[in-house]
Amino acid sequence: MSIREAVSVDGTSIVYRVTGNSAGTPLVLLHGWAQSSQCWGEQVLADLAADYRLIAVDLRGHGYSDAPESGYDDSANWAGDVAAVLAAEGVTENAILLGWSYGGLVICDYLAAHGTGAVAGAVLVGAITSIGRGEKGGKVGSAMRSAVPGAMSEDPREAIRALGAFGNALTGPPEGKGAASQALFGYSLSTRPRVRAALFNRAVGHDELLRNLDIPVLVLHGTEDSVVDVSAGKHAEELIPKSQASYWEGCNHGPFVEDPTRFVSEVRTFISSLG
Repeated sequence: MSIREAVSVDGTSIVYRVTGNSAGTPLVLLHGWAQSSQCWGEQVLADLAADYRLIAVDLRGHGYSDAPESGYDDSANWAGDVAAVLAAEGVTENAILLGWSYGGLVICDYLAAHGTGAVAGAVLVGAITSIGRGEKGGKVGSAMRSAVPGAMSEDPREAIRALGAFGNALTGPPEGKGAASQALFGYSLSTRPRVRAALFNRAVGHDELLRNLDIPVLVLHGTEDSVVDVSAGKHAEELIPKSQASYWEGCNHGPFVEDPTRFVSEVRTFISSLG
C-alpha cells in the first residue's frame, strides 16, 4: 500500500492510500463523518484490492488529511478534494466512486461540479445525498439524533458519552466485532470536535443532480440504519434514473462491517454489470 497526497482547490492537503491491481478499474472509497480511510476494515480492503485499483481517501479534516479552520460548508471544496485525488492518480475515465454515509454527499458535491466524464458508476452505502433541514436525502436516524450536539463537544467526557451512544450502530450485533467497534470509535474521537461540528453546519440539496444523473448507481442501505434513515437511500433510488438497490434486512449503518463478504460480492457484481 502506498500513502500519497493531493492538494485540493483551496490548498488543503488530502491524503489517500493506493493499493491493489494497478491495471484494474479505479475504485475510490470515501468514508463517512468522523471516520477515516481505514474504516473499511482489512478484509474488505484486501478483497477489493484483488480486483481493483483501490484509492481510499481521508476526507478533509479526517485521518491524515489537513484540517483547515474553515471551508467545510463549501461544496466546491469537497468537489475539489475528489477532483484533486483523481487528477493526482491520472484517472480520467471509468472510475467508480463509493461513498459511505457523508461520503455519499461528497460524491454528489463532486458530480455536481465536475460531471460524470471520469466516472462510470457510483455506490451509495448508508449514504446521504443532501444535507439541511427538510432534505429527504439527508434524513438521519435515532442514533445520530441522540449523539448531537454532544458528539461535537470539546469536553472529552461529553463527547465520549455522545459517540458511545451510537452503540452498535456502525457494526451491527457486537459478537466478534469488538476490535472493529473500538477502531471506529477511535477514528471518531480522533476527528477534531470542530470538524465534527463543521460538517453539519452546511445546507445543500442534490435532488436535481440525482434526477439528471447519467451513470448507474447502486444504493446499498440497511433497513435498520439508525444513523442515516433508510428513507434517504430510497429517496436517492427513486430519483436516480439508472439506480439499483440492495436493502439489507435488519442491517444497521455499517453493512461492510456486518457482512464483509456479502458487501464485496455486491460491489463486484455491480461493477461487473457496467461492462
